[in-house]
Amino acid sequence: MSLIRQERSLLIPIVMAVLAYLFEHAILETGQAASLIGAALLIGAIVIASMRVAHHAEILALKVGDPYGTMILTLSAVAVEVIILAIMMNNEASPTLVRDTIYSAVMLDINGILGLAALIGGLKHGEQPYNDDSGKTYGVMILTAMGISMIVPEFIPRDKWQYYSLYTIFAMIALYALFLRMQVGTHSYFFSYSYPTRQPPVEESMSAEDGIPSQGASHAPVHAHSQSTATSIAVILFGVVLIGGLAEFMSVMADAGLEGTGAPVALTAILVASISAAPEILTALRAALNNRMQATVNIAMGASLSTVILTVPVMEGIALYTGQPFVMAMTPVQTTMVAITLIAAAINLNDGETNAIEGMTHFILFTTFIMLSFIGL
Repeated sequence: MSLIRQERSLLIPIVMAVLAYLFEHAILETGQAASLIGAALLIGAIVIASMRVAHHAEILALKVGDPYGTMILTLSAVAVEVIILAIMMNNEASPTLVRDTIYSAVMLDINGILGLAALIGGLKHGEQPYNDDSGKTYGVMILTAMGISMIVPEFIPRDKWQYYSLYTIFAMIALYALFLRMQVGTHSYFFSYSYPTRQPPVEESMSAEDGIPSQGASHAPVHAHSQSTATSIAVILFGVVLIGGLAEFMSVMADAGLEGTGAPVALTAILVASISAAPEILTALRAALNNRMQATVNIAMGASLSTVILTVPVMEGIALYTGQPFVMAMTPVQTTMVAITLIAAAINLNDGETNAIEGMTHFILFTTFIMLSFIGL
């Protein structure tokens, strides 16, 4: 009964999954409006389930420590996105969905989360300090990962795509392995910041992969160690399976609801990216309002890096297994937006302090991304 009370929020996605299973065909036959409403409700249920998965992944990370804690946090966050993508691709989604989702996630994380957090944090606190080594490290790795996996493929002959997919998998794994060793080893100080003593006595060592804090973080579960490891593992596994089932129903209803409406293909990608980023948004904004910008930088830039560096090899592996390549090369507009974003981030994150002007530049880039997406670019 205690476990049920603690996880009562999971009852919502469970009930939604049962209702979707029982009434899916009836909803689809009712019409597009009913399908869209059903898809929206299922998206909300997926967000609730993903937040519980992130919560228990954080609990495990606190218990086992790095590097295993970092791996748990990263894999649990990326698993949600990969599962949704794999299911939607299985339902004959657009071949550009993987590319568009990764692109959308980078725009959402760097320009949306970091931009809005730096804007509201700057308006409240003025200049907000952080460790500039983290921003530089994240930036160059995101540029390298996206360049290899989403720009260079434009120039790869179609009959040679398998060879380059294999290389991309190797390159992403190599980058991740070295980054993980650096993040938890001799360069771990790149991703932490020593705040003045007047700040709350909370360590600011963050998981570089998905921005979820390690031991001592201010929003970590107060009673993290009171919940058993087995319980957390069980909830994570159950949550991932539940998300998969919900995503299956959501994909079908969304396709039916949007059919013939002329809605841009990128809308689905934005939804997938938003679902996977949902647990991180409030955490980043709360950290900025508390004048702890290091947490926000780790969340925004770390989430972008993990999305590229871990989602790409998994999806490329699926493409090799099925023999059907995805369209990974970004469009000229997407490449331009990524280039502007990373250049702006390199300039803004170069001095160890953020302010409202820097936040506003990224947030305007985010609104530009939304505008371009809705006009089909």
